[in-house]
Amino acid sequence: MNSQLLISASLLLPILGILFISLARKNANLREISTLIVSMALIYVVYSLLPDVLNGIYPELYLFDVTSNLVIHFQVEPLGMVFACVASFLWLINSIYSIGYMRANKYKNQTRFYIYFALAIASTIGIAFSANLFTLFIFYEFLTLSTYPLVTHKETEEVKRSGRVYLGILLATSICLFLPAIIWTYQLTGSIHFTPGGVFDKYEDPVIILCLLLIFVYGIGKAALMPVHRWLPSAMVAPTPVSALLHAVAVVKAGVFSVVKIIIYIFSPSLLSNTIDVNVLLYLSGATILVASIIALRSDNLKRRLAYSTISQLSYVILATALLVPISIMGAVLHIVAHAFGKITLFFAAGAIYTTTKKTKVSQLNGIGKSMPWTMLAFAIGSLSMIGIPPTAGFLSKWFILQGALDIEAWFAVSIIVISTLLNAAYFLPIVYVAFFRNSEIQRDRVYHEAPFPIVFTVFSTACITIILFFFPDIPLQLAKLLIGENI
Repeated sequence: MNSQLLISASLLLPILGILFISLARKNANLREISTLIVSMALIYVVYSLLPDVLNGIYPELYLFDVTSNLVIHFQVEPLGMVFACVASFLWLINSIYSIGYMRANKYKNQTRFYIYFALAIASTIGIAFSANLFTLFIFYEFLTLSTYPLVTHKETEEVKRSGRVYLGILLATSICLFLPAIIWTYQLTGSIHFTPGGVFDKYEDPVIILCLLLIFVYGIGKAALMPVHRWLPSAMVAPTPVSALLHAVAVVKAGVFSVVKIIIYIFSPSLLSNTIDVNVLLYLSGATILVASIIALRSDNLKRRLAYSTISQLSYVILATALLVPISIMGAVLHIVAHAFGKITLFFAAGAIYTTTKKTKVSQLNGIGKSMPWTMLAFAIGSLSMIGIPPTAGFLSKWFILQGALDIEAWFAVSIIVISTLLNAAYFLPIVYVAFFRNSEIQRDRVYHEAPFPIVFTVFSTACITIILFFFPDIPLQLAKLLIGENI
């Protein structure tokens, strides 16, 4: 199969999955088997593109022209390859988890859930392979619209209110900021194509460059940079597989991926370092890291704590990219991968706890590690990765970011990384401690046990991959080096 067919297949397979899921709606087993088969096929297709990209060949697909200047165009470059590999692989893992979770908790409208999940993955692949800002914007909006029914799946009044916050913030930021930034870029440069070295050439008005950069960053609301972050904790009313989709597989990753891609391929690190003082972006991302960490520390609701942890961790990617040095950008790429596997592990574990015990608060988890040892061991591994402790992938990404900050003596960034790491430890390690070393309180009512096998299997699998990536980070590192070699 040639590269153009592979790109087409990667976009169409989730849509084909929707057809199969719809046809099998009256047979739960067949519906779920269809989801798993299509997700495995997507992994095969996406990973078939990997050898070309590693060899410096970036396949392209021109779909059609909307106008002479607006083209639906895809190109598989190193950063997009990283994102597509993570998203496609975790769709399969999340699908296995969803089967156990949705059945165990007796959710209604499960066919609708799997349909919109597949549509969200199709949008994610479109974002990953976008070759220009127009294509990126189209699929960015599709992702927002396709995840809204997932966030509001329970359909209670509280959930609908939270869903309106989710949809309102993401649409408002993209339409009022992201879209105007794209138009402004085209007016200034005549191009919105992702180009090695950027599209601005010798355009050097520092005020306009800085303003445009900030409009892009805040227009991409999915990156959750404060103060446009409220949609993320609001979305925690969703079922846990959706929370995992939001935090690890698609939505927030689409946000930081888009920010990194625009900085590298639209502005270029060399333009930004020579034209403007990017300390503004460092300060904004640093403040988000610290404030979100403090809120997480004070949150007793487990999913809320994980949500604010995500807001903090996302800004590591922005901070690392804003340093504009090769090793920190490598750290940003690695952190997208490390956070994906570490955070999905934590949300899977939270869902497993809820499925078995219906407990949602940190203060209710004393002794739960004795009843659910595999789940809480996986939670401990995910926590270590978020903190940045070896042997987990999170250590590698933070090490690269810290090394980049030290290389250019960016002491503000260094202090943010050190302080936030201590805060991460402060809100994750006590959960692990009370789970294993405090006397059980929840067992006074009944004896609990591990969640159903699909849930335990997936939560422990992603935890193991978090460790494996520490020892074998070769593929994301090679892709990150290709990205840097082209653009710095």
